Amino acid sequence: MTDELARRIDALMPRARTDLAELVAIPSVADPRQYPPEKCREAAEWVAAAFTDAGLRDVHLEETPDGSHAVVGHRPPPPGAPTVLLYSHYDVQPPLDEAAWTSPPFELTERDGRWYGRGAADCKGNILMHLTALRALGEDIPVGLKLVVEGSEEQGTGGLEQYVPPHAGELHADALLICDTGNAAVGVPTATTSLRGVVYVVVAVEALKGDVHSGMFGGPAPDALAALIRILDSLRDADGGTRINGLDCDGSWSGVGYDEGTFRTDAGVLDGVRLTGSGTVADRLWARPAVTVIGIDCPPVVGSVPAVPATARARVSLRVPPGTDAQAAQAALVAHLEAAAPWGVRVSVERESAGAPFRAETGGPAYAALDKAMQEVYGKPMSFLGQGGSIPLCNVLATTFPEAEIMLMGVEEPRCRIHAPNESVDPEEIRRMAHVEALFLRHFAASR
Repeated sequence: MTDELARRIDALMPRARTDLAELVAIPSVADPRQYPPEKCREAAEWVAAAFTDAGLRDVHLEETPDGSHAVVGHRPPPPGAPTVLLYSHYDVQPPLDEAAWTSPPFELTERDGRWYGRGAADCKGNILMHLTALRALGEDIPVGLKLVVEGSEEQGTGGLEQYVPPHAGELHADALLICDTGNAAVGVPTATTSLRGVVYVVVAVEALKGDVHSGMFGGPAPDALAALIRILDSLRDADGGTRINGLDCDGSWSGVGYDEGTFRTDAGVLDGVRLTGSGTVADRLWARPAVTVIGIDCPPVVGSVPAVPATARARVSLRVPPGTDAQAAQAALVAHLEAAAPWGVRVSVERESAGAPFRAETGGPAYAALDKAMQEVYGKPMSFLGQGGSIPLCNVLATTFPEAEIMLMGVEEPRCRIHAPNESVDPEEIRRMAHVEALFLRHFAASR
């Protein structure tokens, strides 16, 4: 039976490529300032039609509170069978610098055995994984299905997070397949069980009533930008690791590791540049807070004048590992920034959003079924992976459906370069993970 399923999936791969090319060609960036909103609508309608063709019922678009459209649908379970929710998203990141792309970002292009295009992996490749699994099963789908494919995940505007609680009855399932992650590496079957949360603040420094001439006043006049640099530098130790007063920054990771050489390649670290922090790469990525200065307001180099800056400000993000309360971490960050002010300069810190971390419970029948499916397809046991990014929806789902098992998986892996120029997907991961999904549905049904 498994061999027959594998043959069906193999036969479906040309269709998967054609469909992915059609979907990638739609520039579904959910930011009307950059792309026409009707392109997101077009992508949503494409997704709805495809899942209807794959056997789901009443597949339609639902407007969420942020104005985006989620594609929802269902298929009733056979008597006594469990129900599985399938999740993905059809919106994509903007292509950034199109000149950095080797091929057009919205044109699926095959190169060196990979398929390139914006959204090829994140997350349209995962949509094709779902579709290929369902098409391979045909009418022999052994579980009930719920479907939700959202349209604003990349913008972080929270449309689906707000939509879920009042529609809990329509979306309730025994297992939730959140397909917006992937394997630790090509060919390494993996479930993501840990997500860092994230908090944001903006720190502003005032030192003078206004900018003053650096020749007449530089030296004794306090430099707001220099003060800001000292404040920001205080967030790291001598090795470059995050150090924030009142926050545990020494956690350790017990799941699958991340080879340092592989990480350097994946992250594009230049030769001779050392990694920051201490401990294993996995410790630093998935078990410890990580601070980043993501924006700074100060005089630009071009057009700069010989003046002492009176004000400066920066936007700071802090990734928060499971086991750390996001609000408490934000409070610790604010207190640290305020206490680090040198020379009596005035510091104000604006608190922005705070998203909680997530950790999955992995001891239930759905995880056992997923492990069995991955072993059959990949020939090795499932690994557990952390992820440095945040998916706020997972916490909403965990709160709304406390009895459901939540599993994060998919076709993404480090070589995909999601969010960056030249995003790509390995078609073998689509093939294998579609096979995993189809087998999982069978094994999960048999476990009940």
